[in-house]
Amino acid sequence: MAISNIALTSAMRANLYSLQNTTKLMETTQDRLSTGKKVNSALDAPIAYFAAEAHTQRASDLSALKDEMGEGIQPLTAANNGIESVTDLVAQAKSLAQAALASSSQTEIDAYAVQVDDLLGQIDDLAGDSGYKGTNLLDAAGSLTINFNEDASSFLTVAGFDASAVTGLGIALTGGTWADDTAIGVTIGLLDDARSELRTEAKALSSDLSTVTIREDFTDKMTNTLSDGAANLTLADMNEEGANMLMLQTRQALGTTSLSLASQAAQSVLRLF
Repeated sequence: MAISNIALTSAMRANLYSLQNTTKLMETTQDRLSTGKKVNSALDAPIAYFAAEAHTQRASDLSALKDEMGEGIQPLTAANNGIESVTDLVAQAKSLAQAALASSSQTEIDAYAVQVDDLLGQIDDLAGDSGYKGTNLLDAAGSLTINFNEDASSFLTVAGFDASAVTGLGIALTGGTWADDTAIGVTIGLLDDARSELRTEAKALSSDLSTVTIREDFTDKMTNTLSDGAANLTLADMNEEGANMLMLQTRQALGTTSLSLASQAAQSVLRLF
């Protein structure tokens, strides 16, 4: 006999329906307890689900950008380290020029001049070695762009500058000699100008580095905010769900008992035989 043809009493059907409803609620509660979420799919709550998905996707995008910002800091740091070292070499060259200015021996003066030219060559080498992963901001051709948001509408572009001794900083080679004190004084003046330019560039790099660091910190906070927003929309209250499960288990037990009592009316027919 087909199940659909089995006739149930009104009381039994009402209790059966209640039990089926309780079972569905228990399955939903068990799912929430196992996943920790009250919204696991768009069927549970479409608006909350898609809003949480949008928050999660943006948090993921920002997290990837934060990694890029971290990488973007490295060329800035490398350039800043390069400037500090170039500045030290400029200071060393100035000390040699000052020593030559105080010397009365042309042989010593020429020796100092040769050493200054050697240091200028070291400045070129050091500037050329200040790159990071192919980006060198101590080169006029160097450039760095760091994106701060998902559509790249917020960004920072840092242009490189020529930190080479002669063409970039404008320090003329001595050619291995100084004709007189005036020539030495000219070299010292050029070295002072180069130091001033390096300090200006160092301040600009420090400002850019600070900007990236601030945006990196902001991005980290924004990612956490978005993650919290998604959690608020989807996470279940475990205490509430635990209490719900206990109540549903009680309701299920009572429903089973009620169904049993409702069936007794039909069983009484057996006593007629």
